[in-house]
Amino acid sequence: MVDVVNHFTLNEFRFPEIIYGKLIIRGYNNRDMSILIDGHNLIPHLPGINLSDIDDEEQLIDWLQSYCRLRRRKVTVFFDQAPAGFSGERNYGAVRAYFVRQGSTADDAIAAYLKGLGKAARNYKVVSSDRMVMAAARSVHAQAISANVFAQEMVRVVEEVTEVDPHSPPLSAEELEDWEELFKERKKPDSF
Repeated sequence: MVDVVNHFTLNEFRFPEIIYGKLIIRGYNNRDMSILIDGHNLIPHLPGINLSDIDDEEQLIDWLQSYCRLRRRKVTVFFDQAPAGFSGERNYGAVRAYFVRQGSTADDAIAAYLKGLGKAARNYKVVSSDRMVMAAARSVHAQAISANVFAQEMVRVVEEVTEVDPHSPPLSAEELEDWEELFKERKKPDSF
């Protein structure tokens, strides 16, 4: 049970600061939001996405949505350098994205978010290649994962999904011919 929840603001974001009890953030509990991601650190490690792409954040969110769907997880991703008017929090299904305004960094936002989690931070994984973010994660006993390692995990998870249902193996050539023949020989309706 939460006795007191204070909030502090970094830029225009409100982050929770838990005093006692179970962490609840705007309808999500800490089991649902166990991965924090430094988005621009992860992008260069995924195939087909480049930081110079105009829609690199959207492409990463698509990757993360696939990962979340397959792993039944929720993630929070931070992007810095949001142009004026585009900063803020947005939800994309299982992916919550914070777009940090220009003049601030995703690194600072992640560090502040972790600080606000208090003891619950130990239940989180933090994905980044930035030393400051990794140190901030370790200082609150969160698990620090390099962006490269997490990208490899994402690619493996997304690529291992097969298009064929494993409980219904594909038909052999002979079985396929039998079915085709059966459908070709449709009986004509009996005439009265």
